[in-house]
Amino acid sequence: MKDTAPIPRADLRPPDEVMRLSRLGAMFPTRLSFLRSLLRRLAADGVTVARPVWRMDAAGFGHAVYTLRLGGHPYALVAVSTDLPAEQRTDRVIATAWDTAFVLYDGIPDQAEIDRIVATAPLQEAARFTPRDLVLSRANKSVRLFAHVTEALRAGRQPDAEKIRDIGYLMRTTAVYGNGKFGLADRQLITDRGGLEGPFAAEMLCVWLIRHFTHDLAEHVGNGRIDRGLRRHLGIGNATGLGMAPFLVTHPVLLHNWMIARETALARVRALDRLTPSRQDRVHALAARAEAHLHEWQVPDRDQQSRIAQLRADWASARRRLDLAGARPLDRAMRGVAGASLDLQELMVALVIEPFGPLVDDLAGRMADPFGPLCPPLAGTHALRAAIEGQCAWALAPDYTTVEGCRQFWYVSAAKQEPRLGDRFAEPGAEQETPLDIGRRIKALHAVLPGRDAPLHAFLADHPEHALAAARVALLLRYPYGEIRDNLIGADCLPIDMLRCKLAFFGASKFDPKSDRWTRITLCQGAPLADELGNDADDWWLPVFAP
Repeated sequence: MKDTAPIPRADLRPPDEVMRLSRLGAMFPTRLSFLRSLLRRLAADGVTVARPVWRMDAAGFGHAVYTLRLGGHPYALVAVSTDLPAEQRTDRVIATAWDTAFVLYDGIPDQAEIDRIVATAPLQEAARFTPRDLVLSRANKSVRLFAHVTEALRAGRQPDAEKIRDIGYLMRTTAVYGNGKFGLADRQLITDRGGLEGPFAAEMLCVWLIRHFTHDLAEHVGNGRIDRGLRRHLGIGNATGLGMAPFLVTHPVLLHNWMIARETALARVRALDRLTPSRQDRVHALAARAEAHLHEWQVPDRDQQSRIAQLRADWASARRRLDLAGARPLDRAMRGVAGASLDLQELMVALVIEPFGPLVDDLAGRMADPFGPLCPPLAGTHALRAAIEGQCAWALAPDYTTVEGCRQFWYVSAAKQEPRLGDRFAEPGAEQETPLDIGRRIKALHAVLPGRDAPLHAFLADHPEHALAAARVALLLRYPYGEIRDNLIGADCLPIDMLRCKLAFFGASKFDPKSDRWTRITLCQGAPLADELGNDADDWWLPVFAP
């Protein structure tokens, strides 16, 4: 819908309920996820992908270039494949070599630019890039599946469908960098371009093209063609760690915009008074798809697999109770799971939003943050105190002076310039702590506010150490979904919850945590291939294997 999108009649879920680590860590992708939004834009623009350069030897080492035109602008992915010894292959950020490296380029590179990228992209952090380089990435093969697929093709047969289903990708990225890092183009250079205006749109475009390259590389090495159904189920894997988590804390306006778009979409569909029989059938069909997807979601981690098994049972029960024939059916569906696990609640959120693109898709255009924080400061310390006491009970409740209340500290690794999390009482480095302890800072600010009202600027002139906390409180009044309402330095803070939230907004599925600090996921699984953008390109929520 356009500017006439209806104002939701259902209430938004309150930030105190939504912005909790445990709920963020139960999120699923929705049709507002960035990959979904990007693929809709690609389809609407009639994008076609070409491969003008393919210089690979028989073993699959060399480089390739893919090109497309989106929103009137040309782009290219330059892919570099190298011979990586097995002992150097690791998903950890300490790696210095990878199977493949990629640059999403602004325009169509000439030979000199291709040569530059081929030489520098494999160096990743050790190199420096130019403003024509929009995104930098690297990936490692899923060695077992890549070898199986290429061997099967060489033998004249298709790869085993169960292996495709169980692994789901030929390569997984270990970083997708943008926004000025290592000299790459700053986001502001492309923020107004049609097609790339959404959050992380350039990064998602890069990932989608990398997936295309992985298919081509396997077919080249195997000297055969993978069946279309198998190719569609081969997404791109990703290994993501702590480096991603602080983003949600340091970009409160962006986080608010993402969350309120999702919550508004939910409120809109909950306000629907009746569903036509065809809409009822669609919701039931998607619920069945979700159940099948859950049964395909297998992970090695025992705790996570137990959680998945419980969700399968809960979802099967919720499906049996799903009655869409009466009044306010989707509101009733949400109320029906209100006392259930957060996993079940958040899966139901994603389900009820999914079939209603015309009602909610306009919200995807509101998820960027083109202007930064626009928030007038509070006038005086009485207003600041009232704001803290009215909006920040979550920050005032913990005792940050206890060992468990401040066990962890965030810092930036000197070696890799990546965020890390340390134990304040067992590891050195707490003096280098980065200010992600928003709750503790707000409570410390509240403790020193004067009894009489004073101009805020005068108070902060005397107490500059509280300027960040005061700014976050003021922002919270305008952007209530912009703050994670938990103690982010407490012993019970699990960074994996922040990772899952952000990855769900990217469009990730099949979360496969390797600890509470990093996870593997799958992107683009079930997404349209490059030659399928015109064929119902948006129907791939929680895909199910269908060779």
